[in-house]
Amino acid sequence: MNGRNPSKFLVRAAVLLTAVLAAACALLPRGFARVAISDIVAGLLMLTALFAFACNGLASKGRMRWFWMLQAAGWALWFSDQMVWITFDLILRRKLTGMYPADALLFLAGAPMMAGLLLRPHRQPSERSTRLGALDFFLLLLWWFYLYVSFVISWQYISPNEGAYNINFDLLSGAESILLVGVLLVFWRKSSGRWKTFYACFCGAFVFNGIWFYVLNFAIERDVYFTGSWYDIPYSGSFALFTAVALLGQRLLPTPENAADESYSSWMTNLAMMAVLSLPIFALYALLDPHLPRPVANFRVLVTLLTMFMMAFLLFIQHRRLNRELRRTNIVLEEASLSDPLTGLRNRRYFSATIDADVSQALRSHADGRDPHTRDLVFYLIDADNFKEVNDRYGHDVGDKVLVEMARRLSSSIRHSDVLVRWGGEEFLIVSRYTDRSEAELLAQRVLSAVADTPINLGASGEAMYRTCSLGWAAFPWSPENPQVIGYEEVLTLADRGLHRAKELGKNRAVGIVPATGKVPATTIEGLHSGGLKVDLLAVAGPGIGRS
Repeated sequence: MNGRNPSKFLVRAAVLLTAVLAAACALLPRGFARVAISDIVAGLLMLTALFAFACNGLASKGRMRWFWMLQAAGWALWFSDQMVWITFDLILRRKLTGMYPADALLFLAGAPMMAGLLLRPHRQPSERSTRLGALDFFLLLLWWFYLYVSFVISWQYISPNEGAYNINFDLLSGAESILLVGVLLVFWRKSSGRWKTFYACFCGAFVFNGIWFYVLNFAIERDVYFTGSWYDIPYSGSFALFTAVALLGQRLLPTPENAADESYSSWMTNLAMMAVLSLPIFALYALLDPHLPRPVANFRVLVTLLTMFMMAFLLFIQHRRLNRELRRTNIVLEEASLSDPLTGLRNRRYFSATIDADVSQALRSHADGRDPHTRDLVFYLIDADNFKEVNDRYGHDVGDKVLVEMARRLSSSIRHSDVLVRWGGEEFLIVSRYTDRSEAELLAQRVLSAVADTPINLGASGEAMYRTCSLGWAAFPWSPENPQVIGYEEVLTLADRGLHRAKELGKNRAVGIVPATGKVPATTIEGLHSGGLKVDLLAVAGPGIGRS
């Protein structure tokens, strides 16, 4: 079409076709020519709507594409029903028989249209809503097919009764139209802007089409309708309205789902459960209704049992998905409860949950005489030096950046088997596992260098600062000859005493506390045992600052 908007072309074509139909019905005498024009124009108008929705689908992606394509699928079924009329009127040249199988096409056309609407094209749902909502939708769709098979097909084939067939077909078709209009009204109320206008026009097109469909259907049942009569003008003209609606919906985009939209998913789930629970009621009614022919009653019970089996299978799938979702949520919640939100490091709760296993592993390694290079547990308590000055001078935002950067540098200085914990405030704890206490000073030196060697960039201002830290460390078991003599809590306290001693010695250094060897004058630490504890202090100096 030489770069023109195809939907605009289709709208013009729909308007022209409606005018041709109106002229033919007004000017031509009743006969084959009038019938041919009416049938062919109606079919072409349906095709314009089909192509208009399909063009929107091809120009979209994701859920929007599904929405438009499902609308087009509904029009394809509607057009297929029209082709049956054309075959009977123009080729076979005889009246379409009552209870013809093609009636199902007209009823089923609403199913993909409703499916597209229930996708809520105006919202971009979360991945979780998409997964769980799809099964609720399939439950409702299966229930809707069940109603047609049970209440319409039973009078069409099992115990043919055209009167009962027409009543039930009209009731279900009417309910389908009311549901479509109801969903559109709800979405109109929930949406805004161009979406609100789109839903209003879409709803108006369905209302106009539904009114004239039932007027025309009433005329058919009273045997006053003939193809090419005036009934065809407004009914076929309603197809042009749908083509215009498709043009109005071009380039619409969904908005992200918000917390208020969660009620929609809950409503869908409740409706699906009500549909499942209604099946035994329908089966019981079929068995107890004395006016229902026995073949029809047996057929409905059989269809109900088959539908219940299929719904149970869908519920089984949904149950499995919900369990997986619950496990995934629990993992996320557990991970969040064991992690520090600012730095992403493990927190004290994680330490409390895992330390017993680490202690037991160290004790077993010593008891079994395993490799001395991998059997110790060393605690390093680290504190950022003069951190209050950073907060006072630059503010807490910069202070947080410094902590995050320190956490990153500490993480880069330890092994994968070690655990880094944010102990509180500007304090961190390293639990070095499967290690050798004789190499503890090496890790202490790596930590001091990792923090102090490189300036920390403060961000947009371009300013940078050097920071240092102090640390204290102690190894567990305290005494390899008697691993049970001191618990890990006391060893952790010794590491804290080492940290305080490092601060007292001028900061930017590490102090390890180990059992006294007698090679150097021992230091007595009071408070852990009644007689005090003789220890050696191993001090490691950090990198010199000497920077301006």
